[in-house]
Amino acid sequence: MNSLPLRLTLAGTALFAATALADDLDPRNWIGHDRTRPLPPVVDPGFTSTQDKAGKAPSDAIVLFDGSDLSHWVAMNGEPTKWIVKDGAMECVPGSGYIRTLRCFGDAQVHVEFAAPAKPEGNSQGRGNSGFFFGLTRYEIQILDSYDNPTYADGSCASIYNQYPPLVNASRPPGQWQSYDIIWTAPRFEPDGRSRSPARVTLFHNGVLVQNNVELMGDTGWVTRGPYRAHPEKLPISIQDHGNPVRFRNIWVRELGKPGRPEFFLADKVLDGYVGKYEVNKDWIVDVSRRGGNLFFQWAGEDFLMFATSPNRFFAKTTDVQVEFKREGNEDVAYFSVGEDGGMRARKLR
Repeated sequence: MNSLPLRLTLAGTALFAATALADDLDPRNWIGHDRTRPLPPVVDPGFTSTQDKAGKAPSDAIVLFDGSDLSHWVAMNGEPTKWIVKDGAMECVPGSGYIRTLRCFGDAQVHVEFAAPAKPEGNSQGRGNSGFFFGLTRYEIQILDSYDNPTYADGSCASIYNQYPPLVNASRPPGQWQSYDIIWTAPRFEPDGRSRSPARVTLFHNGVLVQNNVELMGDTGWVTRGPYRAHPEKLPISIQDHGNPVRFRNIWVRELGKPGRPEFFLADKVLDGYVGKYEVNKDWIVDVSRRGGNLFFQWAGEDFLMFATSPNRFFAKTTDVQVEFKREGNEDVAYFSVGEDGGMRARKLR
Protein backbone atom coordinates (compact mmCIF):
# COMPACT_ATOMS: atom_id res chain seq x y z
CA MET A 1 0.00 0.00 0.00
CA ASN A 2 1.34 3.41 -0.93
CA SER A 3 2.04 5.43 2.25
CA LEU A 4 1.71 8.83 0.55
CA PRO A 5 -2.01 9.23 1.30
CA LEU A 6 -1.34 8.40 4.95
CA ARG A 7 1.45 10.97 5.12
CA LEU A 8 -0.81 13.55 3.55
CA THR A 9 -3.53 12.71 6.04
CA LEU A 10 -1.12 13.05 8.98
CA ALA A 11 0.21 16.32 7.62
CA GLY A 12 -3.31 17.64 7.17
CA THR A 13 -4.23 16.59 10.70
CA ALA A 14 -1.13 18.30 12.13
CA LEU A 15 -1.89 21.47 10.17
CA PHE A 16 -5.49 21.47 11.41
CA ALA A 17 -4.32 20.99 15.02
CA ALA A 18 -1.74 23.76 14.72
CA THR A 19 -4.34 26.10 13.23
CA ALA A 20 -6.80 25.28 16.02
CA LEU A 21 -4.10 25.92 18.64
CA ALA A 22 -3.20 29.23 17.02
CA ASP A 23 -6.86 30.20 17.06
CA ASP A 24 -7.09 29.37 20.77
CA LEU A 25 -4.03 31.51 21.53
CA ASP A 26 -5.09 34.54 19.47
CA PRO A 27 -6.69 37.00 21.93
CA ARG A 28 -8.73 38.54 19.12
CA ASN A 29 -10.80 35.36 19.02
CA TRP A 30 -11.96 35.79 22.61
CA ILE A 31 -13.71 38.55 24.51
CA GLY A 32 -11.93 39.90 27.60
CA HIS A 33 -12.01 37.52 30.58
CA ASP A 34 -14.06 34.96 28.64
CA ARG A 35 -14.96 32.26 31.18
CA THR A 36 -15.27 29.69 28.39
CA ARG A 37 -11.70 30.26 27.19
CA PRO A 38 -9.64 27.09 27.74
CA LEU A 39 -7.41 27.18 30.80
CA PRO A 40 -3.71 26.43 30.28
CA PRO A 41 -2.69 22.84 31.05
CA VAL A 42 -0.87 22.25 34.35
CA VAL A 43 2.79 21.16 34.33
CA ASP A 44 5.31 20.51 37.08
CA PRO A 45 8.00 23.22 36.73
CA GLY A 46 10.62 21.18 38.59
CA PHE A 47 13.07 22.80 40.98
CA THR A 48 15.85 25.29 40.45
CA SER A 49 18.53 26.88 42.58
CA THR A 50 16.19 29.78 43.30
CA GLN A 51 13.76 27.63 45.28
CA ASP A 52 15.67 27.65 48.59
CA LYS A 53 18.02 30.58 48.06
CA ALA A 54 18.02 33.69 45.94
CA GLY A 55 20.36 33.45 42.99
CA LYS A 56 23.13 35.73 41.84
CA ALA A 57 22.61 38.27 39.08
CA PRO A 58 24.83 38.33 35.98
CA SER A 59 27.82 40.59 36.27
CA ASP A 60 26.45 43.04 33.67
CA ALA A 61 23.01 43.30 35.27
CA ILE A 62 21.49 46.29 37.04
CA VAL A 63 20.42 44.88 40.40
CA LEU A 64 17.14 46.47 41.46
CA PHE A 65 16.74 44.49 44.67
CA ASP A 66 19.33 42.31 46.40
CA GLY A 67 17.52 41.78 49.69
CA SER A 68 19.00 44.72 51.54
CA ASP A 69 17.08 47.94 50.80
CA LEU A 70 14.57 49.70 48.54
CA SER A 71 16.91 52.40 47.26
CA HIS A 72 15.97 51.68 43.62
CA TRP A 73 12.23 51.88 44.29
CA VAL A 74 9.73 54.62 45.12
CA ALA A 75 5.98 55.12 45.32
CA MET A 76 4.33 56.09 42.04
CA ASN A 77 4.52 59.81 42.92
CA GLY A 78 8.26 59.57 43.59
CA GLU A 79 7.92 59.62 47.37
CA PRO A 80 9.48 56.89 49.57
CA THR A 81 7.47 53.69 49.37
CA LYS A 82 5.67 52.09 52.32
CA TRP A 83 6.63 48.60 51.20
CA ILE A 84 8.94 46.83 53.64
CA VAL A 85 12.05 44.67 53.53
CA LYS A 86 11.72 41.51 55.61
CA ASP A 87 13.94 38.40 55.68
CA GLY A 88 15.71 39.39 52.46
CA ALA A 89 12.52 40.06 50.52
CA MET A 90 10.55 43.18 49.75
CA GLU A 91 6.92 42.80 50.68
CA CYS A 92 3.82 44.62 49.57
CA VAL A 93 2.01 46.30 52.44
CA PRO A 94 -1.65 46.23 51.39
CA GLY A 95 -2.96 49.72 50.83
CA SER A 96 0.49 51.20 50.28
CA GLY A 97 0.05 51.54 46.51
CA TYR A 98 2.14 50.48 43.53
CA ILE A 99 5.92 50.65 43.64
CA ARG A 100 8.14 51.69 40.72
CA THR A 101 11.78 51.95 39.79
CA LEU A 102 13.55 55.30 39.75
CA ARG A 103 15.36 54.22 36.60
CA CYS A 104 13.70 53.79 33.22
CA PHE A 105 14.13 50.78 30.96
CA GLY A 106 13.46 49.94 27.32
CA ASP A 107 14.36 46.61 25.71
CA ALA A 108 15.58 44.35 28.50
CA GLN A 109 16.07 40.92 29.98
CA VAL A 110 14.47 40.92 33.44
CA HIS A 111 14.56 38.43 36.29
CA VAL A 112 12.23 38.58 39.29
CA GLU A 113 11.32 36.08 42.00
CA PHE A 114 8.04 36.21 43.94
CA ALA A 115 6.07 34.24 46.50
CA ALA A 116 2.37 34.34 47.28
CA PRO A 117 1.31 34.07 50.95
CA ALA A 118 1.96 30.59 52.37
CA LYS A 119 -1.55 30.50 53.82
CA PRO A 120 -3.79 31.22 50.86
CA GLU A 121 -6.90 33.30 51.38
CA GLY A 122 -9.63 33.96 48.85
CA ASN A 123 -9.94 32.51 45.39
CA SER A 124 -9.68 33.45 41.72
CA GLN A 125 -8.32 37.03 41.42
CA GLY A 126 -8.44 37.52 45.20
CA ARG A 127 -5.60 35.13 45.95
CA GLY A 128 -1.93 36.12 45.84
CA ASN A 129 -2.61 38.84 43.29
CA SER A 130 -0.01 41.31 42.05
CA GLY A 131 1.37 42.39 38.71
CA PHE A 132 4.71 43.16 37.08
CA PHE A 133 4.48 46.12 34.69
CA PHE A 134 6.55 47.58 31.89
CA GLY A 135 5.95 51.07 30.53
CA LEU A 136 5.16 52.32 34.04
CA THR A 137 1.65 50.82 34.38
CA ARG A 138 0.77 50.13 30.74
CA TYR A 139 1.76 46.51 30.12
CA GLU A 140 1.15 43.91 32.83
CA ILE A 141 2.44 40.40 33.35
CA GLN A 142 0.02 38.94 35.87
CA ILE A 143 1.21 37.58 39.20
CA LEU A 144 -1.35 35.34 40.92
CA ASP A 145 -1.51 32.27 43.12
CA SER A 146 -2.70 29.99 40.30
CA TYR A 147 -1.89 26.73 42.09
CA ASP A 148 -5.20 24.83 42.19
CA ASN A 149 -6.99 28.18 41.86
CA PRO A 150 -9.07 28.49 38.67
CA THR A 151 -9.74 31.95 37.26
CA TYR A 152 -10.29 33.42 33.81
CA ALA A 153 -7.51 32.26 31.50
CA ASP A 154 -6.12 35.67 30.54
CA GLY A 155 -5.88 36.64 34.22
CA SER A 156 -3.98 33.58 35.46
CA CYS A 157 -0.38 33.64 36.63
CA ALA A 158 2.10 34.46 33.82
CA SER A 159 -0.62 35.77 31.52
CA ILE A 160 -0.20 38.97 29.55
CA TYR A 161 -3.17 40.41 31.35
CA ASN A 162 -6.42 40.48 29.35
CA GLN A 163 -4.55 39.36 26.22
CA TYR A 164 -2.55 36.11 26.34
CA PRO A 165 -2.96 33.24 28.81
CA PRO A 166 0.28 31.36 29.49
CA LEU A 167 0.96 28.31 27.32
CA VAL A 168 0.91 26.20 30.50
CA ASN A 169 0.27 26.73 34.21
CA ALA A 170 3.73 26.29 35.78
CA SER A 171 2.78 27.61 39.22
CA ARG A 172 4.27 26.30 42.45
CA PRO A 173 2.26 25.86 45.68
CA PRO A 174 1.54 28.94 47.81
CA GLY A 175 4.50 30.21 49.83
CA GLN A 176 7.13 28.72 47.51
CA TRP A 177 9.44 30.99 45.58
CA GLN A 178 8.77 31.30 41.86
CA SER A 179 10.64 33.05 39.07
CA TYR A 180 9.94 35.04 35.93
CA ASP A 181 12.59 35.47 33.25
CA ILE A 182 11.34 38.02 30.75
CA ILE A 183 12.55 39.29 27.39
CA TRP A 184 10.86 42.67 26.88
CA THR A 185 10.84 44.56 23.60
CA ALA A 186 9.41 48.03 24.06
CA PRO A 187 6.97 49.49 21.53
CA ARG A 188 8.15 52.26 19.21
CA PHE A 189 6.20 55.29 18.04
CA GLU A 190 6.47 57.72 15.16
CA PRO A 191 7.04 61.42 15.98
CA ASP A 192 3.34 62.07 15.35
CA GLY A 193 2.36 59.42 17.94
CA ARG A 194 1.42 56.61 15.56
CA SER A 195 2.54 53.10 16.47
CA ARG A 196 5.66 52.03 14.56
CA SER A 197 6.14 48.58 16.13
CA PRO A 198 4.32 46.79 18.97
CA ALA A 199 5.65 45.59 22.31
CA ARG A 200 6.73 41.95 22.49
CA VAL A 201 7.18 39.57 25.41
CA THR A 202 8.90 36.23 25.87
CA LEU A 203 8.39 34.79 29.34
CA PHE A 204 9.73 31.78 31.26
CA HIS A 205 7.81 30.91 34.44
CA ASN A 206 9.89 28.73 36.76
CA GLY A 207 12.07 27.89 33.78
CA VAL A 208 9.14 26.89 31.56
CA LEU A 209 8.39 28.85 28.37
CA VAL A 210 4.88 30.28 28.77
CA GLN A 211 4.87 33.30 26.39
CA ASN A 212 6.72 32.93 23.08
CA ASN A 213 7.50 36.35 21.59
CA VAL A 214 3.87 37.43 21.74
CA GLU A 215 2.83 40.75 20.20
CA LEU A 216 0.86 42.98 22.55
CA MET A 217 -2.24 44.68 21.16
CA GLY A 218 -1.80 47.76 23.35
CA ASP A 219 -2.35 48.56 27.02
CA THR A 220 -3.39 45.66 29.24
CA GLY A 221 -6.37 47.11 31.06
CA TRP A 222 -8.75 45.29 33.39
CA VAL A 223 -11.92 45.33 31.33
CA THR A 224 -10.62 47.01 28.18
CA ARG A 225 -7.84 46.35 25.72
CA GLY A 226 -6.71 49.85 25.10
CA PRO A 227 -4.94 50.98 21.93
CA TYR A 228 -1.33 52.02 22.08
CA ARG A 229 -0.72 55.48 23.49
CA ALA A 230 2.55 57.11 22.48
CA HIS A 231 5.16 57.27 25.24
CA PRO A 232 8.95 57.34 25.64
CA GLU A 233 10.73 54.11 24.77
CA LYS A 234 12.17 53.90 28.28
CA LEU A 235 9.90 54.06 31.33
CA PRO A 236 10.00 52.64 34.86
CA ILE A 237 9.12 49.08 35.82
CA SER A 238 6.40 48.87 38.45
CA ILE A 239 4.86 46.26 40.74
CA GLN A 240 1.22 46.23 41.76
CA ASP A 241 -0.36 46.49 45.18
CA HIS A 242 -3.53 44.41 44.79
CA GLY A 243 -4.19 44.05 48.50
CA ASN A 244 -2.19 40.83 48.96
CA PRO A 245 1.15 40.62 50.84
CA VAL A 246 3.11 39.15 47.93
CA ARG A 247 6.91 39.03 48.43
CA PHE A 248 9.68 39.72 45.90
CA ARG A 249 13.42 39.15 45.78
CA ASN A 250 16.43 38.94 43.42
CA ILE A 251 15.25 41.48 40.84
CA TRP A 252 17.68 42.43 38.11
CA VAL A 253 17.72 43.86 34.58
CA ARG A 254 20.08 43.51 31.65
CA GLU A 255 19.54 46.31 29.16
CA LEU A 256 19.43 45.19 25.54
CA GLY A 257 20.15 47.10 22.38
CA LYS A 258 22.32 50.15 21.88
CA PRO A 259 23.98 51.39 25.09
CA GLY A 260 22.87 54.81 26.24
CA ARG A 261 22.76 57.12 29.20
CA PRO A 262 20.82 55.97 32.27
CA GLU A 263 17.38 57.56 32.38
CA PHE A 264 15.39 58.33 35.52
CA PHE A 265 11.71 59.08 36.09
CA LEU A 266 11.52 61.92 38.59
CA ALA A 267 8.59 63.02 40.73
CA ASP A 268 6.49 65.88 39.36
CA LYS A 269 7.34 68.05 42.36
CA VAL A 270 11.07 67.65 41.60
CA LEU A 271 10.50 68.68 37.99
CA ASP A 272 8.28 71.56 39.05
CA GLY A 273 11.19 72.93 41.08
CA TYR A 274 13.07 73.50 37.80
CA VAL A 275 10.20 75.06 35.86
CA GLY A 276 10.62 78.74 35.08
CA LYS A 277 12.54 81.24 32.99
CA TYR A 278 16.34 81.34 33.08
CA GLU A 279 18.35 84.37 32.01
CA VAL A 280 21.59 83.71 30.14
CA ASN A 281 21.85 87.44 29.41
CA LYS A 282 19.37 90.28 28.91
CA ASP A 283 18.78 89.17 25.32
CA TRP A 284 18.56 85.42 25.93
CA ILE A 285 15.92 83.80 28.10
CA VAL A 286 15.53 80.01 28.26
CA ASP A 287 12.05 78.76 29.17
CA VAL A 288 11.74 75.46 31.10
CA SER A 289 8.28 73.87 31.33
CA ARG A 290 6.77 70.58 32.43
CA ARG A 291 4.29 68.64 30.34
CA GLY A 292 3.11 65.47 31.98
CA GLY A 293 6.14 63.77 33.46
CA ASN A 294 8.74 65.47 31.25
CA LEU A 295 10.69 68.72 31.13
CA PHE A 296 10.86 70.74 27.93
CA PHE A 297 13.45 73.44 27.19
CA GLN A 298 12.77 76.17 24.67
CA TRP A 299 16.18 76.70 23.15
CA ALA A 300 16.88 78.87 20.08
CA GLY A 301 13.20 78.82 19.19
CA GLU A 302 12.89 75.03 19.46
CA ASP A 303 11.29 72.84 22.13
CA PHE A 304 13.49 69.99 23.34
CA LEU A 305 12.09 67.03 25.27
CA MET A 306 14.60 66.35 28.06
CA PHE A 307 15.43 63.13 29.89
CA ALA A 308 16.87 62.89 33.40
CA THR A 309 20.19 61.14 34.03
CA SER A 310 20.15 62.11 37.73
CA PRO A 311 17.94 64.22 39.98
CA ASN A 312 19.45 67.42 38.52
CA ARG A 313 20.97 66.54 35.12
CA PHE A 314 19.05 66.29 31.84
CA PHE A 315 19.77 65.68 28.15
CA ALA A 316 17.94 65.70 24.81
CA LYS A 317 18.04 62.81 22.37
CA THR A 318 17.63 64.77 19.14
CA THR A 319 20.47 67.27 19.64
CA ASP A 320 23.31 67.25 22.16
CA VAL A 321 21.62 69.72 24.52
CA GLN A 322 22.38 69.19 28.20
CA VAL A 323 21.55 71.05 31.40
CA GLU A 324 22.51 70.82 35.04
CA PHE A 325 20.48 72.56 37.75
CA LYS A 326 22.22 73.85 40.86
CA ARG A 327 21.68 76.02 43.91
CA GLU A 328 24.47 78.60 44.24
CA GLY A 329 24.24 80.93 47.19
CA ASN A 330 20.74 82.36 47.16
CA GLU A 331 20.19 81.68 43.46
CA ASP A 332 18.78 78.79 41.48
CA VAL A 333 20.90 78.42 38.37
CA ALA A 334 21.17 76.18 35.32
CA TYR A 335 24.21 75.38 33.20
CA PHE A 336 23.19 74.82 29.57
CA SER A 337 25.48 73.36 26.94
CA VAL A 338 25.26 72.32 23.30
CA GLY A 339 27.81 69.99 21.76
CA GLU A 340 31.26 70.58 23.19
CA ASP A 341 30.85 74.13 24.46
CA GLY A 342 31.77 74.79 28.07
CA GLY A 343 28.25 75.57 29.18
CA MET A 344 26.37 78.79 29.80
CA ARG A 345 25.27 79.83 33.25
CA ALA A 346 21.69 81.09 33.56
CA ARG A 347 19.98 82.32 36.69
CA LYS A 348 16.36 81.57 37.39
CA LEU A 349 14.14 84.62 37.28
CA ARG A 350 11.73 85.07 40.15
